Amino acid sequence: MSVTAVYPGTFDPITRGHSDLVERASRLFDRLIIGVAAYPSPSKRPAFSTEQRLELAQRVLAHVPNVEVRSFDTLLARFVENCGAQVIMRGLRAVSDFEYEFQLASMNRQLIENVETIFLTPSEQYAYISSSLVKEVAVLGGDIEKFVHPDVAAALHERYKQGA
Repeated sequence: MSVTAVYPGTFDPITRGHSDLVERASRLFDRLIIGVAAYPSPSKRPAFSTEQRLELAQRVLAHVPNVEVRSFDTLLARFVENCGAQVIMRGLRAVSDFEYEFQLASMNRQLIENVETIFLTPSEQYAYISSSLVKEVAVLGGDIEKFVHPDVAAALHERYKQGA
């Protein structure tokens, strides 16, 4: 049986923590679909458009053969069903992520009973990285090279040199 997983997120921007999880998950599943959410939660202010986030994720993950990057603008449960996936993969950086992720997994189980949610933790060197922190460092002119792929760093520098 072929197993397809969806790894959803805003990926604004995609970080080395994200790509670490993708590379590791790609060994667990036959097909891994990165779902770039078109509409981030109202509390998030995206630095990049959906198209830019999609393009950056495709460039960063191009070396992983069984990974596909798509955007979605619907309920995650619907996107997962449309992809024919059996698994939703989520990353957990810290205990503080768990409560929210547990609630999401429980809701998704109610919406799509035949799909399981699994959690992966990033490698230790990436456990503290978040897209929000990377953007904050970039806005303030800090060095972000060790947190993101060079293409993402260039895009962030370009985005914030012109002002937010």
